[in-house]
Amino acid sequence: MKKNMVIGIEGLVGTGKTSICKELLKYIPNSIVLHAGNVYRAITYQVIKEKIPFEDMKSIDLKNLLEKFEISIKIENGESVVYAHGKKIEEKELQSLENSMAVSKISNIASNGNAYKVVRSYIEYYKKDYNVIFSGRDTIKIYPEIDYHFFIKADIDKRVQWKTKQYEDNVDENMIKENILKRDELQEKSGYYKIYDNTIIIDVSNSKSVEESTKMVLKNIIVSGKE
Repeated sequence: MKKNMVIGIEGLVGTGKTSICKELLKYIPNSIVLHAGNVYRAITYQVIKEKIPFEDMKSIDLKNLLEKFEISIKIENGESVVYAHGKKIEEKELQSLENSMAVSKISNIASNGNAYKVVRSYIEYYKKDYNVIFSGRDTIKIYPEIDYHFFIKADIDKRVQWKTKQYEDNVDENMIKENILKRDELQEKSGYYKIYDNTIIIDVSNSKSVEESTKMVLKNIIVSGKE
């Protein structure tokens, strides 16, 4: 009997990881995207909204915040969406410049262990019926049995170009570059950029489109699954 796959996608800030995951849905049958990173973005969004001081994060387990904010995941149109207190948090709010910077800071402070268990439980639940494309940080720590682990990288100028296009408002490119480099620094300090023996590194610096980047990932995946 064929088993469903778990494909982990992580990498440097601004390399188009979310877009690649969405594009993979077109090529991998019976698949869903679990944006695990959005769980942490949702926590951060609520921390900011409820004006909880960042310094308090040192003594808080993220699992407790998941419960406090009543954060849950649902699958809509093949992708996970996040709810807090029964209300859907829109993607533009999760991906805002303020939230993106704050989530890197909080992940460097708070305890992740129990939150990882929660995310793992979602993966195991959905894997029963789907191939799971798992986007986030520490994907191997969260799910050691992962079938494919990809680390997406690109040069800084390319990442600045892509991020500038992502934000609707006019944002200074120098500010975007500074933000990316700072987030990279915070992520690395948190130990999120670890390369494992089974990690497949994909450099999309010369990619001209999301489709091209996705096919660079796809050529390493046996789409039919494993026996």
